[in-house]
Amino acid sequence: MTPQELMDAACPKIRDVGWTHYFVPETIARGAELGVDVVTFYLLGRGGVLGDVEGPVVTSAFGYFSPSLLEPMWEAGRAVLDPRKAALAYTECAAALGRQKLADIPGLDAYCAAAEAVNAAADPIALSLYSGARLQPRADDAPARAMQLTALLRELRGSAHLLAVRASGLDAKTANFVKRPQDGAMFGWSEDDTPVIDDDARARHAAAESLTDDLVRPAYSVLDDDGRTALVAGIDAIEAALTS
Repeated sequence: MTPQELMDAACPKIRDVGWTHYFVPETIARGAELGVDVVTFYLLGRGGVLGDVEGPVVTSAFGYFSPSLLEPMWEAGRAVLDPRKAALAYTECAAALGRQKLADIPGLDAYCAAAEAVNAAADPIALSLYSGARLQPRADDAPARAMQLTALLRELRGSAHLLAVRASGLDAKTANFVKRPQDGAMFGWSEDDTPVIDDDARARHAAAESLTDDLVRPAYSVLDDDGRTALVAGIDAIEAALTS
């Protein structure tokens, strides 16, 4: 298995399940205990790794959201809950979901070792959300740690993709509409905000996808054959457990 074949097999599944803990009932309940609603907990939980910063900083790191949606919610949220505390609670929510859903999966120690190796080899420069997330404490037990690492590798590729989008000459809003043409409202954009999506925009987005691979490939390339097998087998089993 080549590094590209590894990424093709693992990264889409990491993308699709690495956010599972965001909106489960237990996470929503934890946010309520801390005094915030589910969306505010999402913003503070992910963005809180940046610290108690101003809204435009979080807009820059998240990339795809309208500032008119994200920034007032962030400012209102951080007035209630310290962002760093929210970030710690969010990673604990990932651990809790791992313990609930992944405890019976064999081979999680090998998966965690492979994921840790990728994380250790990744270059965090210019990847703001990932660079903060990788400093969060991780659990010692494999089910919890596996969920936390899956979320972390998702953040790695997501941050790299945002960098690749800008390097490919697209603004983040246009890239979002290329990839998610029906979801503009969810990210705070009105119909009047809808950009023109033409062949040039699609070509630039395709170039950004390729550049994203280039940016994260060195990290995945550190794995030997056993590590690559463990990562793919682990994420396959995690996906099955989280989507069953």
